[in-house]
Order: sequence, then structure tokens, then C-alpha cells
Amino acid sequence: MTRLGDLERAVMDVLWDAAPASSGGVTVREVADALDGRELAYTTVMTVLDRLAGKGMVQREREGRAWRYRPAATREAHIAQLMLEALDLGGSRDAALVRFARSVTGTEADVLRAALGAEAGATVEDGPAGRVENPRPARPALDEATDR
Repeated sequence: MTRLGDLERAVMDVLWDAAPASSGGVTVREVADALDGRELAYTTVMTVLDRLAGKGMVQREREGRAWRYRPAATREAHIAQLMLEALDLGGSRDAALVRFARSVTGTEADVLRAALGAEAGATVEDGPAGRVENPRPARPALDEATDR
């Protein structure tokens, strides 16, 4: 997955924010209007959306003479994929995960524990080790289809 530039990120934020309300997608004009204050030409926004479609970040569908755009994956799925790619940058994935786990807040750690427990299909027992009963092997990658 390619990292997004500043303008690409702003366009994706518009699409992600609009996604629940407009399942049919948004037009270039609607994206340009939502980016008010940036003083962008319509053609600039159209080019950015076309490039995002080429990268697989957005899906588009023809509606008359215009295209309607929507995100190919949720914001959360995109961020999770970036995190997984960061783990692949080199060195030890285990060491990077441990460092990450030590940097999260208590509430974030609780969220991670609950997610791991749910993924394993088991309950987490209260105790010093936070033991998990009947763990299943974890999936190697996120299933973006379920995140939509």
C-alpha cells in the first residue's frame, strides 16, 4: 500500500467522512466543495481521484457524464494495513510489537486484549498473565471486506 500525500489524504478524508451517508459515492464537485479553503481547481481534484483509483484506494462508478467515488476500504482498514507494512520494514517484528504494546495507554491495551481474545475465540481470564483459553491461530492479514 502506498502512503498518501497531503492532498491525497485530504481527499480520502472527505471520502471516508462521506462514506456512511453516501453509499453511492461522491462526485468530484462534492469533493472539491468539501475541500473549501484549499482553493483547488476542479481538474486538480479530478486528477487526484483518478490517481487514487489507479492505486486501488477508491472505487468509481459512472453516473451519466460524471464519476462517483467511494473508498475501497475503511479508514481503519487502511491504517491497520499501514501498521502491518511498518512491521515489515525490517528488524524484528516481535521487538517492534513489544515496543508498540509498551507505548499504548491502559485503555488502548484493554481494546487490544479484547480484540485478541475475540479473534482467538476465547475469554481472557483476569490474572497477571492475562491467559487466553482455547486460542485459534490468528489470521495473517486483515479481511477488509468485513470492515466495510
